[in-house]
Amino acid sequence: MVYDFHAHTFLSDGELSPAELIRRAEVAGYSAIALTDHAADGTLENAIAAAIKDCDLTGRYWKIQAFPGVELTHIPPESIDELARRAKSLGAKIVVVHGETLSEPVLPGTNLAAVKCPQVDILAHPGLLTPEEAALAAENEIFLELSARAGHSLGNGRVASLALAAGAKMLVDSDTHSPGDLLNEQHQRNVARGAGLSEEEVERVVGANALALLQRIGAR
Repeated sequence: MVYDFHAHTFLSDGELSPAELIRRAEVAGYSAIALTDHAADGTLENAIAAAIKDCDLTGRYWKIQAFPGVELTHIPPESIDELARRAKSLGAKIVVVHGETLSEPVLPGTNLAAVKCPQVDILAHPGLLTPEEAALAAENEIFLELSARAGHSLGNGRVASLALAAGAKMLVDSDTHSPGDLLNEQHQRNVARGAGLSEEEVERVVGANALALLQRIGAR
């Protein structure tokens, strides 16, 4: 079973429609996927509304669970709390913040603002995470992402080490933009292993931690 909480459709920079992404994920063996298109203040409402409609539609007919979400991307750190709260009020089940990846010019302070905000569920690809940020993620029950995406994955080892030291929960997500980015069970576990996790830790990250997030958002 694969649980993946970070994926994009053509509503931002992905290739597939929301419904096609959900269908392809089901065929790939997914149990759950979150649609988390990039958004900021001007695109937040449309991205979430579209995701809600297609998640509701597919949920009536298919076994896979699909959840509407959003990835707050390249925004002023000071706006993260406000926009995360608004995303939840609009119906987003999962709020991801686009962290300070080493491969993009994300504003400094984004990681810190994200892990201070209880409305954020996942800090994606946080790059050169600090011990303070990892501790705040643990305190506020925000999941730290180990990314399967090239470039974003450069910080996975550091993220894993600091998350373990702080007691913060981790997830492995695909950050899917095209069909070939979708995960399978072996690949998902290999991402966690490559970050330096033991087999016991790998199972916790891809199993228990994913189930904990599903429970938080009221999955069936």
